[in-house]
Amino acid sequence: MEKKVGKKIFLLFLIIAVLVLTFLSMFTVDETQYKIVTFFGKPTNVVLDPGLYFKSPLHNTITLDKRCLMYNPTPCEYLTRDKKNVVVDGFVIWKIIDPLNFYVTVNDVPKAEAYLDDLLYSQVSAVLGEYDLSSLVSTKSEEMKIDEITQKITQNCRQRAEKDYSINIASVKLKQLILPQQNKQSVFDRMRAERERIAKQYRAEGEEAAMKIRASTDKECKTILSEAYRKAEIIKGEGDAEAIKIYGKAYGKDMKFYKVLRTLQAYQKFLNEKTTIVLSSDSDLLKLLTNGHDRGNAKSVNFETDESDQTNQMNKVVIK
Repeated sequence: MEKKVGKKIFLLFLIIAVLVLTFLSMFTVDETQYKIVTFFGKPTNVVLDPGLYFKSPLHNTITLDKRCLMYNPTPCEYLTRDKKNVVVDGFVIWKIIDPLNFYVTVNDVPKAEAYLDDLLYSQVSAVLGEYDLSSLVSTKSEEMKIDEITQKITQNCRQRAEKDYSINIASVKLKQLILPQQNKQSVFDRMRAERERIAKQYRAEGEEAAMKIRASTDKECKTILSEAYRKAEIIKGEGDAEAIKIYGKAYGKDMKFYKVLRTLQAYQKFLNEKTTIVLSSDSDLLKLLTNGHDRGNAKSVNFETDESDQTNQMNKVVIK
């Protein structure tokens, strides 16, 4: 009886041991992973395809991510070609392309990021040293060369990373450019001066357009006024001609009556109680008044002789 119980216990332990050994010998590979099988730290096999695999219980597996990874290095201060300091904050997109060589040379992701940090710092420093600060911060779009700078940094880092660490760098991007406090004022002054230059240019163009509009308007106004004046003069001349024609016809019918009428109209315009007129004694305008004097209007007409005129000794009449 005891032997049967002992056999059952032994079989149970044997089954458990087999299950444990089987469990330790099995491993799975996800589609997003690489698996490296090692024996006491030395790589013996690399599994690239996803699935279920077996190994010796004495072997271990190391998992590496085959997806693109992003690394955010610490922002660092760099010097541009024109000796301006700028703090650059960027990130790197990278992935493992040869897991076995990566494991041998780098070992794991934290060490890879440390290597990338050194590589990125050296390449960014070298590339920024070839450009002025205006290539990074400027109000002129043609001066901005950030895309060119990032492409050059990416290309330089990619060559070094593939050769030394079996890493493919997909992209290096600049997230933020921070100006040190001592450089901010000079950059702001330059930007302000550029904006003032653009504003002056816009004002000059506006004034030029306004002058053209005013000149065109003045020319058009003068043309309209001259045309209106021309038409007015034509109409006025036609009116004067018609008036002279009418006067001529009226004058021709009864010249004496017309002459008397015109004289009376002239009296009406310039004679009043405050008027004093000095006329020659043979003046046509005076004849009508002198005729009235013969009929007894002596109170309103006085005849005087101008003794100072020694040449002609002309008689004059003062009308009051």
